Amino acid sequence: MQEPLLGAEGLDYDTFPEKPPPSPGERARVGALQNKRVFLATFAAVLGNFSFGYALVYTSPVIPALEHSSDPDLHLTKTQASWFGSVFTLGAAAGGLSAMVLNDLLGRKLSIMFSAIPSAAGYALMAGAHGLWMLLLGRTLTGFAGGLTAACIPVYVSEIAPAGVRGALGATPQLMAVFGSLSLYALGLLLPWRWLAVAGEGPVLVMVLLLSFMPNSPRFLLSRGRDEEALQALTWLRPADADVHWEFEQIQDNVRRQSSRVSWAEARDPHIYRPVLIALLMRFLQQLTGITPILVYLQPIFDSTAVLLPPKDDAAIVGAVRLLSVLIAAFTMDLAGRKVLLFVSATIMFAANLTLGLYVQFGPRPLAPNSTVSLETLSLAGTEQPPTTPTSYLTLVPLLATMFFIMGYAMGWGPITWLLMSEILPLRARGVASGLCVLVSWLTAFVLTKSFLLVVKAFSLQVPFFFFAAICLVSLVFTGCCVPETKGRSLEQIESFFSRRRSFLH
Repeated sequence: MQEPLLGAEGLDYDTFPEKPPPSPGERARVGALQNKRVFLATFAAVLGNFSFGYALVYTSPVIPALEHSSDPDLHLTKTQASWFGSVFTLGAAAGGLSAMVLNDLLGRKLSIMFSAIPSAAGYALMAGAHGLWMLLLGRTLTGFAGGLTAACIPVYVSEIAPAGVRGALGATPQLMAVFGSLSLYALGLLLPWRWLAVAGEGPVLVMVLLLSFMPNSPRFLLSRGRDEEALQALTWLRPADADVHWEFEQIQDNVRRQSSRVSWAEARDPHIYRPVLIALLMRFLQQLTGITPILVYLQPIFDSTAVLLPPKDDAAIVGAVRLLSVLIAAFTMDLAGRKVLLFVSATIMFAANLTLGLYVQFGPRPLAPNSTVSLETLSLAGTEQPPTTPTSYLTLVPLLATMFFIMGYAMGWGPITWLLMSEILPLRARGVASGLCVLVSWLTAFVLTKSFLLVVKAFSLQVPFFFFAAICLVSLVFTGCCVPETKGRSLEQIESFFSRRRSFLH
């Protein structure tokens, strides 16, 4: 039997080449903590993720408003509302597909800036919508921009960040996406739906302005033969006392070994396809844990179960927990390591999904659910729980279980899958492969979101939660067998690891 890829911790990982103490790289790591420029460049880029999170949940306050609209051209039926919510994921899949070309054609920074065009156009269409087609087209365009930034931003951040803080900076895309969602929820209490679309233009404009003054990725510049510009970019990103020339030579050596794009014949090489396959499977499993349908149908799920608090309050509490959990991941990722957080994350999500499934199966149900997405007639079909009013503390179970699910996801499988995607993909295939990962992710999200109600109608609400729990167990096994620990390692060292080691994926 072949040895699994990093199935155990310890001296196994010493296959990475180590830098001699006291190495310039270690001095660069310490200095980077004091260098605000790399954090400024990261902030400018992840504003795209803020817009992504904002656009993703835009339908949450808008669908109820349009379902009660007096304008016949804007009034949404249940089917139309479902498409208005889910078409975003199709746009995001198309954005991931375009990133496979744009990431290497324009570069990471320009691709992120390019996303501002469909994003601004999409918000403008929704702000001035006079019919369903304008809403759907605007939603698709904002999804396209989100899918493009989802593929480009993690790569850009990982390529400009020093190894010592790459974990913390790698969590910022997820953090900003969560913050964008919370901002939409807050503004939804104050602004009408058209002005919510207008407000979405602000972060897009700020992102373009800031990125105009930021450098491109040194690794991308070197891959295009722009060595002098790459050295200038790296010098700008690192503190004055860092040995920039040492780091530049390390990157340059790696780029020279990968001076051409990956051909189809070379794609069969294990050191190419193995990290790509790991990244793809991580993105696939991440969606199969149920995060997208749970977030999309969060309030209807609470509507369809007996809860002590109003569903709107529950949704807001879960959103706050999500933000807090991503902050925890950002501060612990470079201390505890990626694999530890993935194990903890999958375990928490398993327990939460199992609890939700058991509660729906055996717990009380509300007297008169009032969901706006038709779960009221679907969610408890076939169950025999007695009707009850939400007065018992037992009815806190759906809220607490969902809070733990979101917490588990946000501290592990949420941010770390994006970070590992940008870390383990080989430089020659990084642009194309990252776009492919986003494409797979959002196609999976679309299928889950559209099929969720059908499964609930056919088998009842507990069945999806039991399925999600089973996927979390698969994720635990996959993490132990296949996922490498990348904490504290440069991107060049990680590539060296995959070129030397074999696994069951070989």
